[in-house]
Amino acid sequence: MTTVETPTPREMTVIYSRADRIFRGIVTAGALTSLLLLGLIASFLIFRSAGTFREFGINFITGTEWFSDGFREVGDESRADNSVFSIGPMIVGSLVVATIAMLFAIPLSIGGALYIEFYAPRSIYRILVAMLDLAAAIPSLIFGLWGIEIFTSFGVRWATFLNDRLGFIPIFSVEFENFGRSPFVAGCVLASLVVPITTSVAREVYSRTPRDLIDTCYALGGSKWGAIRSVVMPYGRSGVIAGAMLGLGRALGETVAIYLMLNLVFTYSYEILDSTGGNVASMIALKFGEATDKEISALIASGLVLFVITLIVNMIASNIVQRTTPRA
Repeated sequence: MTTVETPTPREMTVIYSRADRIFRGIVTAGALTSLLLLGLIASFLIFRSAGTFREFGINFITGTEWFSDGFREVGDESRADNSVFSIGPMIVGSLVVATIAMLFAIPLSIGGALYIEFYAPRSIYRILVAMLDLAAAIPSLIFGLWGIEIFTSFGVRWATFLNDRLGFIPIFSVEFENFGRSPFVAGCVLASLVVPITTSVAREVYSRTPRDLIDTCYALGGSKWGAIRSVVMPYGRSGVIAGAMLGLGRALGETVAIYLMLNLVFTYSYEILDSTGGNVASMIALKFGEATDKEISALIASGLVLFVITLIVNMIASNIVQRTTPRA
């Protein structure tokens, strides 16, 4: 019996050119710099807020009091500092307002992206894309002020309608009808900030759908909407989720719009039409200017909590994107 020797596998090697090595070095340095900056920010927040967490513990996250006993006379160390700091209602307010914003923003963003990419006339396509990209780059301060002027009356009308028709549901019931300064209206304003960036990402992802897949759907007798529903939207699902999470991160950290729209009340409230609420970012902006040393530590601890929440949201988004990315 003849024995056939198996050939030895060849070792594959890649020889990088000088330009490749320079490019790899630049990209690696950029990635490591991002990680280094993130680590430095986290280290600073942890170091400056350690005293607050040691004193208040988990109650800092779940409690409902914010009291700064900072009116002692200079040199008076005899009286104990009775300051109490906790941000539970602000965390809930951040999540409630951001959720309302995303409920409005995601459908509008998907619809806007599909219209621009598949239905808009070619004569205005480039104009719409340029305007969309420009809107995504406008600072949140400008959008916040514009949204307050435009969406306040719009939101009040819808809030009044929801209260009249669905007032028997606890989240839509209110004691005082001051709808102009409610989490619902604040969510409408935040949606105006989130829509441009989410739409821009969704449109870019939809534009990358392989044309042969769309043409195959047409060849089988499908309509344009059929191709969008069965090919384009499944293909771009991961990108849309990524864009939505990017918009959610912007909504969680928004300061000016919430600062102008909501009365900061440290009470847990799930009534989205009531004139109470607030979020972590707006609370920091409101109290930082006249804060004592101990209160500054508590405010930095609040920033650390918001930092961790944002990281968790991004990790969840990354996991969802990986699960929904089409496999070759």
